[in-house]
Amino acid sequence: MTRELERMRWPELRDDIWPVALMPWGATEAHNTHLPYGTDTMLGREVAARVATACAARHVNVLALPAMPFGVNTTQLDVPMTLSVMPSAQLLVLRDIVHSLAHHKVRALVLLNAHGGNELRALVRELHPSAPMLLSIVNWWQAGDHGIFDNAGDHAGELETAAMLHVAPELVAPIGTWGDGATRESVFDGVREGWAWMPRRWSQVSADTGVGDPRAATAEKGERFIAQAVRRIAEHCIQLSTADSQTLYRDR
Repeated sequence: MTRELERMRWPELRDDIWPVALMPWGATEAHNTHLPYGTDTMLGREVAARVATACAARHVNVLALPAMPFGVNTTQLDVPMTLSVMPSAQLLVLRDIVHSLAHHKVRALVLLNAHGGNELRALVRELHPSAPMLLSIVNWWQAGDHGIFDNAGDHAGELETAAMLHVAPELVAPIGTWGDGATRESVFDGVREGWAWMPRRWSQVSADTGVGDPRAATAEKGERFIAQAVRRIAEHCIQLSTADSQTLYRDR
């Protein structure tokens, strides 16, 4: 049985308790010249579904919620058909989702982030004092070993390209059309050295909207990375399913 809510029917849900819910948060934006605009959303949805299936194999009910396809893309609005929502809008959506899930005995909600522009920590911090469940954030692309790749890249690089070659190869353009993901560096010393931060002006940073060279990507690398990420995220969800909110820490 699927554990993806949008594919399930009422009889499959009504008699079970679902202690953990996974909500993928994606985006709609350009991903170099070879990946689709829905890359983040597709990968988030797929990872969530696989995590829920992995948890089911260990007899833990984890429900994969529908993916949010809109992310914070304020620095990419000069790229055609980038769609962006503000963090304030994300907060409103998240508050309502938490309120909805609270009626159904969900004990923990994992925000499975698939887009670097989604700064979800501030949202969780705002909701935490009144949230009736544990809230956790997982950036799925950080859950696997980047050593699998020659250079994982930041945006539409080797990691994301490999993942899409594994998950949806039919949506990846032929390799001869791939941009090299070359980027320009900031004129500010602090930004280059990492102790200062500014939003990236995407069209000034990258000629092809990519950040990181994707050309060493293979479907095999994507399969290995996603499998590792799924195992780790599933373990996190299993731990959340029985966690006591009053004893979340232990002695070293």
